[in-house]
Amino acid sequence: MSWQRPLLNRWLRRVEKPRLAHATSHDSLRRRLERNARFFFRGPRDVAQSWRDLGDGAALWLEPAGADRGRVLLYFHGGAYIFGSPRTHAAMVAVLARTVRACAVLPTYPLAPEHAFPAALDRAEDAYHALLARGVSPENIMLGGDSAGGGLALALLARLIRAGAALPGGLFAFSPLTDLTFSGASLQVNAARDVMLPARRVSEMAEHYLAGAAADDPGASPLFADFTGAPPIWITVGDTEILLDDSRRIVSRTRAQCVSVQMHIARDLPHVWPMFHNMLPEARATLDDLAGWIKFRWDAAPCS
Repeated sequence: MSWQRPLLNRWLRRVEKPRLAHATSHDSLRRRLERNARFFFRGPRDVAQSWRDLGDGAALWLEPAGADRGRVLLYFHGGAYIFGSPRTHAAMVAVLARTVRACAVLPTYPLAPEHAFPAALDRAEDAYHALLARGVSPENIMLGGDSAGGGLALALLARLIRAGAALPGGLFAFSPLTDLTFSGASLQVNAARDVMLPARRVSEMAEHYLAGAAADDPGASPLFADFTGAPPIWITVGDTEILLDDSRRIVSRTRAQCVSVQMHIARDLPHVWPMFHNMLPEARATLDDLAGWIKFRWDAAPCS
């Protein structure tokens, strides 16, 4: 483990976790994450960024120098369905896109509480089909996301399977939120150990997002979805996270449905640690490991 890891964990525990625990305004959370992203998260300079229309909304397109434009990472940002944006996650995704020499697309999606479930999922599906309409082959699309965005990517995959739609080449997720019933034991076991997420606020977040919808709806909680026939999945999570069991249980469920899944449980790393690739060696190592998996999946795929 690096010397940077305990310093980052200490700062998150003393500064960011209390702010998340006591925040009273969604707008203030959104502004703070945007400011933090500009200060802490810097992407490679040789990755061009542009905003373009994608279906019924906008998306941030990332194009590394020399990228294969026919291969796309379709990435959904995290933020408890309440905050976050393509801008806050662009630096991390740009590093990954450059490593795999592909383009990345980060769609905007409606945030709660202004827009409740299933607005975000509907938008995610719209963005996926808009990429297909642009001529991108489904096997050349990798779905991805972190935290709530990881849950959104998984829910989208389950919806595509249920509809009999063309499926992407694979899916990856960092610390995905998969269970809005919050029935996993790690929510209590890791409440004090998690250096970033305050466990006592998760029910409030879910209420804002669900707005009366059932918490076990597979579109909101992909833990309860059917993934039979899904493409390969890659998931990583930290062993001290309150969302640890969200990953462990969905991995068990998808494997039981004969899906090829890789799971990596990291020791003592914060929620979605690849965001800290500028300062944390473990973050860069995780992105490199994921890049190797993505390149293997694409190289193994049949020609379109």
